[in-house]
Amino acid sequence: MLRFLARRSLGAVVILLIISALTFFLFYSIPRDPALLACGKNCTPGALEIIRKNLAIDEPIPVQYWHYMVGIFAGRDFAVGPCPAPCLGYSFVDNTPVFETILDRFPTTASLAVGGAAVFLTVGLGAGMLAAWKRGTIVDKVFSSASLVLSSLQIYFLGPLVLALFVYQLQWFSQPKYVNLTSDPVGWFVGLIIPWCVLSVIFTANYTRMARSSMIEQLQEEHVRAARAKGMSRSTVFFRYAWRGSLIPIVTIFGIDMGALFGGAVITEFTFTLPGLGRLAVQSVLNTDLPMLMGVMLFAATAIVVFNIFVDATYAFIDPRVRLS
Repeated sequence: MLRFLARRSLGAVVILLIISALTFFLFYSIPRDPALLACGKNCTPGALEIIRKNLAIDEPIPVQYWHYMVGIFAGRDFAVGPCPAPCLGYSFVDNTPVFETILDRFPTTASLAVGGAAVFLTVGLGAGMLAAWKRGTIVDKVFSSASLVLSSLQIYFLGPLVLALFVYQLQWFSQPKYVNLTSDPVGWFVGLIIPWCVLSVIFTANYTRMARSSMIEQLQEEHVRAARAKGMSRSTVFFRYAWRGSLIPIVTIFGIDMGALFGGAVITEFTFTLPGLGRLAVQSVLNTDLPMLMGVMLFAATAIVVFNIFVDATYAFIDPRVRLS
């Protein structure tokens, strides 16, 4: 098991290095002069020269990339001040450290991702398993039809509709907002319950269909039919033999979804004006803030890679044969 995870972790490090190199070359090779973007509108020749020196613009792109990677592990010095490791640079807009800004926005994104995942996993898997258990009945048809309808809805349509109905008209909930979990757990829960539910609608529909089809497929496997032939009860066969095997495709999609959500739920954060990583990425694009945008992209890529390692580890736990592959 440890060798299996070590191989996956080593591959993840290589992937992150490739992503960081491609992202750096894309951001710092295409602009004619990144120093002009960092300097801003009221730029003086002296300030521009200092920025060029700090960013090593006058050096070849591979050397610039080397300085950037060294800064991540050892820190760097910039015109606005020292940048301790892990250093992702300073924002072109307000000269704030990129890594500190990401850490400040991350709790919002993490709260949104974890809460939404709890909702769509509980409801989606429960509905999918129940539909497979009641295959061919009215329950199966209702859940299958509902999942098709819900999967066609979009957050930018459903979000304003829910706000108008439950917040502004009926006033059952307050305006969604992020509150620190440690300082006010109740306020944290109440402020995010609407974004969680709206975010989970499409995911719930997808996981319902996936859980149903995966369970039905597992029920046709030879080891499940052998368990039935031995006289085991339907519930024992369903939960002890079929359920575990049906989790493999679900774990795959869940790892990808969680990695994307931890990198920033862009539409949800913009719909409910939540200060998360997705909103930060869009603002960085609008402000042409290359260091901030690159930092968010590297953070999102790291989240996706980490969750893929988690998926591989879960595979090895569910099916020991994976460890030998």
